[in-house]
Amino acid sequence: MTLLLAALVSAPLSAAKVAGEPVLQPYLVKYSTSARGMTVTLERELKDEGEGRYTLTNGGKLLVVGFHEVAVFSVEGSEIHPKSYIYQGTGLINRRREVHFTPGSDTVRSLYKDEWYELPYTEGTLDRMSQQEQLRLQLMAKENPRENLQVRIADGKRIRDYELVYVGEEVVDTPLGPVNTLHFERLHEEPDRESAMWLAPDWDYLMVKTIHVEDDKPVEVLLAEGSMAGTPLQALVP
Repeated sequence: MTLLLAALVSAPLSAAKVAGEPVLQPYLVKYSTSARGMTVTLERELKDEGEGRYTLTNGGKLLVVGFHEVAVFSVEGSEIHPKSYIYQGTGLINRRREVHFTPGSDTVRSLYKDEWYELPYTEGTLDRMSQQEQLRLQLMAKENPRENLQVRIADGKRIRDYELVYVGEEVVDTPLGPVNTLHFERLHEEPDRESAMWLAPDWDYLMVKTIHVEDDKPVEVLLAEGSMAGTPLQALVP
């Protein structure tokens, strides 16, 4: 992105709709991730494969350590139906995780630490990546997006239920300039863990920033540049 984008007036991207339902628009974005004094660039891309099918990828690399993850899902109305999720560590950390959903089945197959688990499936269960897009669809469909949200995820060897608590509106400073966001925090059972996310209403609730703290070690992810439906993301005038 050039510095010119930061000086442009915010131009909200209108959410595409079909029969009144929100539609996920393809995007390609880069995030700057900082942890333990190191910075990594992550690239995330949502591809529209046609006929309601999508592929979401995410990954990054620092020296000899990296990862790549991909989720495949379909959308009907404002509901996501996950197909599969695969995470592959590369380099020194060669770790792999998988989650597979079978239509009509009452179980989800999950690979965790080289063991397969059969997890109970209930309607609305998602994987770690598709749940992010489901949250965006939910927010786009809501008359009042400033409410708490719930999500159920098949993760590792268990099904996890999370609540996202709405905190408030906040302007986040990014390399593109200031961005209007809605701030949510995720409740944890462990007192030493904290998670928060900031989503941009003008960009169909695209993730702008996340912070995760565990064992007093924060990891921050911040939007650096990107485009949605072929249109460059533009920030507010400072």
